[in-house]
Amino acid sequence: MAKLPIPAGLRPRPKPPSEGNGSANGAPPTVKTKAADVGISAVDWLDERTSLSAGARWLMFRKIPKGTNWFYTLGSASMFAFLSQAVTGVFLAMYYDPSATRAYESMRHLTNEVFLGEFVRGMHKWGSTVMVILVFLHMARTFFFGAYKYPRELNWVIGVVLLILTLFMSFTGYLLPFDQRSFWATTVGVAINGTGPLVGPYLNDFLRGGPEFGVTTLSRFYALHMLVLPALIGAMIGAHLYLVARLGTTAPPWMKAEIAPDLRKDES
Repeated sequence: MAKLPIPAGLRPRPKPPSEGNGSANGAPPTVKTKAADVGISAVDWLDERTSLSAGARWLMFRKIPKGTNWFYTLGSASMFAFLSQAVTGVFLAMYYDPSATRAYESMRHLTNEVFLGEFVRGMHKWGSTVMVILVFLHMARTFFFGAYKYPRELNWVIGVVLLILTLFMSFTGYLLPFDQRSFWATTVGVAINGTGPLVGPYLNDFLRGGPEFGVTTLSRFYALHMLVLPALIGAMIGAHLYLVARLGTTAPPWMKAEIAPDLRKDES
């Protein structure tokens, strides 16, 4: 009776030299070798059940056109700035009290008395400015390099939405210290939004939580800044990265496309 061939995926793998006697010279395996084997086995166990390695290879190993330079890192820098804002924002939220009577005192306590509080607050404050600048530079690079053209129009629209969400997130965070400067600056900003056509007055009432600044205004800005806007930005970044991996990266405009030899013969 003929034996059926064993599928390649079910064949036993040959043991490396570290298995069996421990090493090639027969020495017992070290603790470091055992830990490495356990780590590899755990990763293989997880990958066999989730197939995450295939998605990681699809996302990370891509063809990059010739002529790419440091201008192409502005998108990654913008994402890193957002992650920095998210991490520092979580630490600030541990001490911040979104109350009209205690918000300023909680920020003063955080800045002057909490260990590294002033440092984390400074990272969050100046990081917001850096993030806005990086997003503007990234969109300028995309525009001048012509990366918004077919088939990447949808990615350009998502980038515009990300820019608006970034500006809105910076605007909602400006009120949270609830000092005189942030209060009156936000009052002017909300009033400017109210002058917009059709949706202006409704947007004005929504942001203030009523006909004028009140107790609910600060809590509403805090909820938008901490929950709604980060979730929307994270979702948009995920869609943005998917389209970048799906459609690839455009070459710089000064790089001429190379014509295949077969096409050159046809032209001649």
